[in-house]
Amino acid sequence: MRPPPFDPVPCEDDRYARDSTTGQIYHRVRHRVLYADTDRSGVVYHSNYFRYFEKGRASFMRDVGYPYAQVEASGYVYPVVELGLRFFAPLVYDDEMWIHTRPTDLERVRVKFEYVITHAVSGERICRGFTQHCAANERGVPVAVDPATVKAWKSFPP
Repeated sequence: MRPPPFDPVPCEDDRYARDSTTGQIYHRVRHRVLYADTDRSGVVYHSNYFRYFEKGRASFMRDVGYPYAQVEASGYVYPVVELGLRFFAPLVYDDEMWIHTRPTDLERVRVKFEYVITHAVSGERICRGFTQHCAANERGVPVAVDPATVKAWKSFPP
């Protein structure tokens, strides 16, 4: 299956890139595959991509000024309630990648992130995915998305 077009062009602030095919802005962070991330066949084990998504998400939240430590100190948690991932090409030990992350859907009690991982050298699209999270209080009861998260979503370029 051919991956959908994605051509990230670094912005002036290189923590961000604009997809020249859609005009959408993505936050991005670089990461290198560890040997421990690979399986017996020598490629990144599939579940590790969700760890990479978490790195993208945490880096995004930190860079918009609302790191997860502050989210939790404010009395909120955002457990994953749905996720998806489509693979296009493998990564192997020591490959460098770009993890592109953007906030998408903002609902009353849920938020969604989209991700695209590309090979840092070749630009090849590795995978595309999403995570959806439910806002909850410290007891795990669903609540409205907190105001600082709403602000981060609304201030991020379309």
